[in-house]
Amino acid sequence: MFRYISGRILIGIPILFLVITIVFFAFRLIPGDAARIIAGDEAPIERVEQIRRDLGLDRPAIVQYGAYLAGLARGDLGTSFSSRRPVATEIGSRYWNTFSLALAAITVATVVGVAMGVISALFRGRWADHLVTVAALLGISIPVFWLGLLLMQLFAVELGWLPAAGYGTWQHFVMPTITLSVFSIAFITRMTRSSLLETVQQDYVRTARAKGVRERLVLFMHSLRNALLPVTIVVGLRFGYMVGGAVITEEVFAWPGLGRLLILSVAQRDIPVVQGLLLVFATSFVVVNLLVDVLYAFLDPRIRHR
Repeated sequence: MFRYISGRILIGIPILFLVITIVFFAFRLIPGDAARIIAGDEAPIERVEQIRRDLGLDRPAIVQYGAYLAGLARGDLGTSFSSRRPVATEIGSRYWNTFSLALAAITVATVVGVAMGVISALFRGRWADHLVTVAALLGISIPVFWLGLLLMQLFAVELGWLPAAGYGTWQHFVMPTITLSVFSIAFITRMTRSSLLETVQQDYVRTARAKGVRERLVLFMHSLRNALLPVTIVVGLRFGYMVGGAVITEEVFAWPGLGRLLILSVAQRDIPVVQGLLLVFATSFVVVNLLVDVLYAFLDPRIRHR
């Protein structure tokens, strides 16, 4: 198991290094001048050049890249151009907001998705299966921003049950959680259904039925337990996407998380914050994948033996 985990960690290191390099040089190719945005459109060119020197933007890109890597080696993500606060502080103050929203969304998605997938597989070819299939198709097809606005119109404007936007109480979690989890619910539902239908065709399941084991025990003790192994990977991947991909949901509901900070930083050309955010997203995704791989190896001894 130690060799397995070590191998996964070693795979993640070059991925993070590649992300850092691509993001750093990509921002140097995007049109726009951070110094001009900070100084303002009416500022004289002398002021713009002074800001550019203060921020180190007048140095060659390769020199800036080396300084950035040296800072990362010390755990320094840099300083925000707009707020002049450390990037780690800017990200740290919002990370929990995004993480808690992603955790709530993946919990709802897992419970509802697995339940719907089991129901669909149990009633294969019947009306319940067709209903779940249509619901999953709608969940995959509905745009996130449109669903968020629809929920806001219904529960905040028409009914007045929930706050329209913001962060603070459990009521603020309801609509963003639903919005963020719908696509994952549909995805997990389809994966659970297909995996369970494939598992019930295995020899050990037919043997259990031939021995007279009750159908409910065959389903939950033999089929479902093994069918959920690939679903575990899907849940982990979806959680990684949620941590780094809740941008639209956070913007619709004015959620003070990393996604909203990313949009604001891109608009302001706050390069250090954007680089730090993308590095955090990539690291979170790599860590989640590592945990999923370890969990899968723990649940399936064949992976460890290989």
